[in-house]
Amino acid sequence: MRFDEAYSGNVFIKSHPSFEDSQAVIYGMPMDWTVSYRPGSRFGPSRIREVSIGLEEFSPYLDRELEEVKYFDAGDIPLPFGNPQKSIEMIEEYIDQLLAADKFPLGMGGEHLVSWPVIKAMHKKYPDLAIIHMDAHTDLRDDYEGEPLSHSTPIKKAANLIGPTNVYSFGIRSGMREEFQWAKEVGMHISKFEVLEPLKEILPTLAGRPVYVTIDIDVLDPAHAPGTGTVDCGGITSRELLASIHEIARSEVNVVGADLVEVAPIYDPSEQTANTASKLIREMILGWVK
Repeated sequence: MRFDEAYSGNVFIKSHPSFEDSQAVIYGMPMDWTVSYRPGSRFGPSRIREVSIGLEEFSPYLDRELEEVKYFDAGDIPLPFGNPQKSIEMIEEYIDQLLAADKFPLGMGGEHLVSWPVIKAMHKKYPDLAIIHMDAHTDLRDDYEGEPLSHSTPIKKAANLIGPTNVYSFGIRSGMREEFQWAKEVGMHISKFEVLEPLKEILPTLAGRPVYVTIDIDVLDPAHAPGTGTVDCGGITSRELLASIHEIARSEVNVVGADLVEVAPIYDPSEQTANTASKLIREMILGWVK
């Protein structure tokens, strides 16, 4: 992949023109080849960029402006339609290159399986990596109807790679009994239903450690984010998710990369979901890119 030329399509608001001079790189992973319910998240990254034009550049939460952070929007990875294995390989290679260039990777999905190759690449650079995972679903299956490459499996794959005690899931309200039992048996941390308060308890234990944060937009209640593939009622508010992002920003954890996935714009004609995701990305940039 080449990063020496700016992406020719729509870019996230205030994207820096130079990859070389940037601190962080925003990129899209437009893949929804394995979703188990409603497809369409491959259109998430492009729509999040488009609606970002409506954002204010200043964050009153963090008292920072986008002008203060140099980030480069590299566009979407050109993933081969319908080929999850090749797509995963391409994403991992892409992140390898970003990390070799000392960039903070901030990905937009796409289905949640896209986080798996990113985590693989991050773990190569940061062997003591921890993961903060915000989601409605456990994503701890070994396979979905016999298929191990599924958006139901990325956190199980990540836990097997870095060790389940290094994975911290928040906001979980859906999953198979066996998934919850496995997490309990191996010592993986799962906070059901809530994010902010249990996150506050965990963050001090991760001080100084490299942390990758993966957020599935469906951690939000469908009232706040209806535009996603697997909606699940009973979620948190957008206010709580923003507060959680800010809590991480104020902590002593070393966020080394992040992603926001599963935005499927076609299911939300109001564009509430895309606009919410865009604001979340702004706060992630301003709070986590040091």
